[in-house]
Amino acid sequence: MIIHLDLDCFFVSAERTRIPELRGKPVVVCKSGDTKIFSAQDTESVITESVGGFNGLMQHKKDFKKFDKDEWKKEFVDDRGRVHGIVIAKSYEAKNFGIKTGTLLRDALHLCHGVLVIPSDHLFYQLLSAKLKHFLQTKIPLLEQYSIDEFWGDLKGWIPEEETYAFMEMLQREILEKFGLPISIGASSSKWIAKLATDFNKPFGLTFVPKDEIIAFVSPLPISDFPGIGKSLQQRCESYKIRTLGDLIVFRRIIENWGTIGKDLIAKVTGEDKEPVIAYHDRKSIGISRNFELIYDRDEIKRRAVILARHLSHTISKLNLHPTTYYFKIRYEGGVKSQASKTIDRLFTESFYRELTLQSFKELDVHPHYGIHHLALHVSNFITKSQNKTFSLLHVEEDKRAQQLNEKLTKLRDKYGVDIVRSGIEKNIMI
Repeated sequence: MIIHLDLDCFFVSAERTRIPELRGKPVVVCKSGDTKIFSAQDTESVITESVGGFNGLMQHKKDFKKFDKDEWKKEFVDDRGRVHGIVIAKSYEAKNFGIKTGTLLRDALHLCHGVLVIPSDHLFYQLLSAKLKHFLQTKIPLLEQYSIDEFWGDLKGWIPEEETYAFMEMLQREILEKFGLPISIGASSSKWIAKLATDFNKPFGLTFVPKDEIIAFVSPLPISDFPGIGKSLQQRCESYKIRTLGDLIVFRRIIENWGTIGKDLIAKVTGEDKEPVIAYHDRKSIGISRNFELIYDRDEIKRRAVILARHLSHTISKLNLHPTTYYFKIRYEGGVKSQASKTIDRLFTESFYRELTLQSFKELDVHPHYGIHHLALHVSNFITKSQNKTFSLLHVEEDKRAQQLNEKLTKLRDKYGVDIVRSGIEKNIMI
């Protein structure tokens, strides 16, 4: 059997472990543009282990003392009294008022006048997720982390099928007692049916679907309930009047004629996909991005791009990664964007990446009179033992010297923080 574990309202539940007065009340965890990274003041940062999904590895420390119901205003209300920020998690009590993930904070305050607002603390959430993962690894021999709050576990050869539900009950109880975190668990013979079973019975639910009951379980469910069926696939199914997973199975020949995507979909819906639980995934990419208020000053944008490049460089060095593909993205006002990627066979160093970032920004900034409110940097195509590359001979000696400096910078930043050494372009601070 494969089990799927999904923490209920994880960010809210995490906050409730240290702020008990939030329990049973409408709560939203909100996020705004992280402007602290661009500050002239040094901030303490921590690199955490990967927790899946799109969660960054480097997070800034936040001082937590005690809960103040008005503290959020310092971060989400500007000097003109405007409320900004977005809801990234909500309690079930807040959900009852129509608040959703992605709701603007100002709208959430109108929907529920008594809602309690908590600024997000991603370092706290990631460290808590890592602690839970280490605990689960003592209970489940083969564990895959899907996101910061989701896991799959393979119980085959470990827990007899007839003992699966009792094991789920024990695990749910121990996680609540040890971490104070409510969790829903589903189990079946395949990964995606196990995940569907978890989603079927939340919060704090337990659902076990034996292999011979999969078809009966999925058939009445709408196709939108199945993980991985997006809007485009839903529309395609609707054109054939396929509205439930049972319809999908009845018309499986039509679906399978869609090619690989159709065959994979049918295999997952019927539990025939045989997709394994994978404990470790090779890293495909790593990146950093930030949203902020519109900025027209190009020198300030360059300064911010260099700061992002510095933070990402430190993370890359800490993880001992060697990227060769570099991606850059600018988002302007009005939804206009400019993006490009480059593949360069050179040793990675912070100085090289800083210059590449500045040069790429110069090339990408095709609307110099537009305001910019988003920058994104990503790297990928890592050199590994199985995927080696020959570096450009023109820069080998230069890059080797820069790499030695990189190693010293990494040790220095480990001791004193990522902001202890900055480049000259960062000295001009926009007020």
